[in-house]
Formats: sequence, structure tokens, C-alpha cells
Amino acid sequence: MDLNTVGLSDAEQQGATASAEPAEPSIITSAAETAVETITEAPIQPELSAYSEAVSNGVVVDAPAVESTADEAPVNEEIVTAESAADAAPVSAEVATAEDTAAPVAETDAAAASDVPVAEVPAEAATAEVPAAPTPQSHLKRGQLIEVPILATSPVQILLDVGEGQQGIITSAEIEKMSRQQIEALVVGEKVTVYVVNPYEKRDGKAIVSIVRAIEELDWQRAEEYAKSQEAYESRVAGYNKGGLIVRCGRLRGFVPQSQLSNERRRGEGDNQEERWSKMVNEPITVKVMEVDRQRNRLILSERMASRETREKRKEALVSQLTVGEVRTGRVVSLEDFGAFIDIGGAEGLVHLTEISWQHVTHPRDVLKEGQEVTVEVISVDKEHKRIGLSMKRQNPDPWDTIAVTYEVGQLVQGVVTKLTKFGAFVQLVDVPEIEGLIHISELSERRVNTPREVVQENDKLTLRVVKIDVKDRRLGLSLKRVNSAEYLDRDWGG
Repeated sequence: MDLNTVGLSDAEQQGATASAEPAEPSIITSAAETAVETITEAPIQPELSAYSEAVSNGVVVDAPAVESTADEAPVNEEIVTAESAADAAPVSAEVATAEDTAAPVAETDAAAASDVPVAEVPAEAATAEVPAAPTPQSHLKRGQLIEVPILATSPVQILLDVGEGQQGIITSAEIEKMSRQQIEALVVGEKVTVYVVNPYEKRDGKAIVSIVRAIEELDWQRAEEYAKSQEAYESRVAGYNKGGLIVRCGRLRGFVPQSQLSNERRRGEGDNQEERWSKMVNEPITVKVMEVDRQRNRLILSERMASRETREKRKEALVSQLTVGEVRTGRVVSLEDFGAFIDIGGAEGLVHLTEISWQHVTHPRDVLKEGQEVTVEVISVDKEHKRIGLSMKRQNPDPWDTIAVTYEVGQLVQGVVTKLTKFGAFVQLVDVPEIEGLIHISELSERRVNTPREVVQENDKLTLRVVKIDVKDRRLGLSLKRVNSAEYLDRDWGG
């Protein structure tokens, strides 16, 4: 291994540049001699002395392993390493070691040589780099909510005591966004809840805090609690878009998708969706929290989820107030095979199929539609099971009163066949369409009849004779075979 050692003066060291060309031998010898002279003031071990002499004669030899002399040798202002001179690279400010310039040696020698600089070290390089003074730390954490007293107020900032000798400020940018009422509430000595935006401002050591962010944070926490407990809360419709309604949770804007609106609200009046929803703005609404996602600024609400719970509470209150015979106006909520459910002010009651009309009704859809407004009478109240029985037909005159007054046995009437059964045919009276009578199969013909279809068909208009009137049980017996019976000749032709 060739060893080219260069010692640079202060001026040379400042002008040194990287180069691939090796230094001239004469420069190497002169520099080596200068370096040897510089370190002669310190005690030199025999091996190091011989090595220096060889270098001064221009002889290239391996550096001996020596014990540390860092404590005795005075520090010079120059750095010389044989390897850096050979490569002609810029002189480094780092400490040169014998290991950088020496050939491989035994592990014990290498360990010793690694502690000893071959050349002397500049004062700037010899001194270890002193780390920058640590930035003063605050006891606060970013995003923390704290309740602190107000120290001073001004139009440009509000000063607060955030504890442990540190002060916090609310910036002018936030003050400008506050309402006059909010600003007037900020009184020296009063405590306010703030959100830590920046725990430590390097410029003046104060913490940057925000009241608005604190309110928003508290609203998010409240929304998360609602989502966890599935408790419904009441608010108002703040607005709408093409997908649904906007409902606030504190200062947060929650969204109720159209699919999560109650049936009543989805059937709102209006020619189009926008017209219906615009009428709902500022209306009260009860919702449950379905989803909370802070990162996406997403708060999804549901009125449908809350409607069942809300209905139960309203029904409980309504059941305790209702009395039999009371008349209410309601709206048809749903239609079932057995009847119609009517909302009569926050609670639903059932109008059974037989209570929809005095006429025969096969299915509620035949006479009603969802969303239709109807007048109903309360006919039963079950407080224990919270059930409400309603009737629509009782708001109209009872047609059986007409039957009782104007009809009698033996009278001839006109009717239309509405339904055929194994035991006979049902007929709707033409003059009193709310009433249906029965032609028993034995009253269809003088001959034996196996099925009513052998004699009559649905929608046939017939002349019939009244053979039975039971107002109490609301039954009317009719006969086809007795229309021309001699039994009634005197009645039919008597005068």
C-alpha cells in the first residue's frame, strides 16, 4: 500500500479542492517533515520516532501500532491523513486515525491504533458537536380539550392561563368569526373550554387554542356517544340536497339519506322531491346516529331507526289520554290484509277490515291509499298492551238503521251478486249498497242445487225476496226461489 501524506497550511487548507491527481513527492516530504516537527513537543514512543524519521527521508513504511497519546499531544490546527492526501480529496474536518493510514494489523494492534491520530487535529474538529438546546416542551398535547380561565381580552387576541406558567391565545382570525354574543361572553376570570391547536408556539412560547374547534370536538364526541348508545335525539331540518335532508348535531351537519326517512316524511305533499323537502326545513325531526367518520367529515343519521322508538313513546303518552268515542283526524300509514294503520298524532291505531266501511271490503287497498287523510273514531283503548282500535265507518250513518225502519220480511228488493261460496251467494242491495244479504243455497231454486254456480253468477242483478232480518246480529236473509211463491201473492197484489 502506497502512503502519500500531505500536510496543508491554513491557506492551503482553505483553498483545497477535490482532484484525482496525486501530490508531488517533494510536497509529500516537505509536508511530512512539517508534521513531524509539529508534534515533537509531545513525548514520542520509539516506534513513532522511527516512523517519523523514515517519512522525513521519503521512505514509505507501514505505520506502527502505538498507544494513545491524545492526552499528552498538543492540538495543532492542521489535519493530515495519508489516505486523504493520496486521493487528493478536500481535507475533512473529522479526526484522522492511524487505522485510516496503516496496513492491516493484528486485532489488538488495530484496537490500539484506532485511538491515536496520526496527525494533529484542528481545534474546531477536535471539539465534539454540541447539540442545539432542546426546545422548551409544553405540558399540553395537540387536540387536547382543556377548561381554562381568561386572563385578558382585546380585539386582536384573547389571553388564557393554560397552566404550569404557560399562556394560551385565541387568535384574531378566530375572533373575527365569532358572533357579538360569543365575544361578549368572554369575560376575564371566566373559564372556557378550548381545543389545543399548537401546544407551543416557538416565537413566544404560548399555546394556540380555539373555542370553535373545542365546540366542534365536543359535538363529535357527543355524536360518537349517540352512535354507541343508539339513543335517539331531536333536532330540526336545516336543509336538503338531492339525496336527503341535512340535520344538525350541535354545529355538525349530519345527513339523512332518502332511504332513511320515515314513511310519513317520504310521502310529503308536493309535485316533486325538492318541493316536498323544502316544506320540511325547520321542522322537528328525531334521528339516530348510524355512522361517524371524523377523517371523512361524515355523519350519517336515520329517522327510520328512531321512528319506531319515537312511536312507542308517543303511543304510551297518547294511550293515557285517549277516550273511547273520541274522534281524530289521521293519516294512513300502511295497509295490511287485515286492516289499515292510521297515525293519529304520533301513535298508530288499527282500523280493522270490518271497520273501514259499512260496505263489504275485500282488501283495504280497494278504498284507501297510503298517505290519505281520514277521520276515525276511537272504539277501544288497551293501555296495558298499548293498542288503539279505530273505526272509519262509524263516522257515517249506520245503514242497518235504514233496514230496520224501511225493510220487512216478504218485501221484494233488487241486488247484485258479489261473491259465491259453497253454502250460497252474497248479494249487495241496490238501494242500500252498504248492506249485503245472503241467498242460502237452499233458497236458490226449487230443485236440488249442488253449487250456486248452477243458478247464478257474480255480478248478476236479481230480484229477491227478504226472508229474514236480524238487525242485532246484522244479518239479512234473501231468497230467489220464493220471488214468485204463492205464499206472497196477497202481499204482492193486495191492495
